[in-house]
Amino acid sequence: MPGLLRGVARTAVVAGTATAVSGRVQRRQAERYADRDAQIYADREAAYQQTQPQYAEAPPPQAAADPVQQLKDLADLKNQGILTEEEFAAQKAKILG
Repeated sequence: MPGLLRGVARTAVVAGTATAVSGRVQRRQAERYADRDAQIYADREAAYQQTQPQYAEAPPPQAAADPVQQLKDLADLKNQGILTEEEFAAQKAKILG
């Protein structure tokens, strides 16, 4: 019976050690991924903040301007990636009536 008890005790120690090591690895990976996610969020926020002045500085469209010039301006905005295809189509429809 002492041999059986010793084997059970050894198995418990090995299993406990494996669980502790596994938990530590999981915590370390979770911290690393949390840091990475925070860095990604910060980078995206910084990029977003840099693009804001670009949109704020754009002059408002003039309603009485030449329709051809307005269409050219819209095409430029679409080519720069500021307007999507749907936004471009909607504004074009407004200009053309």
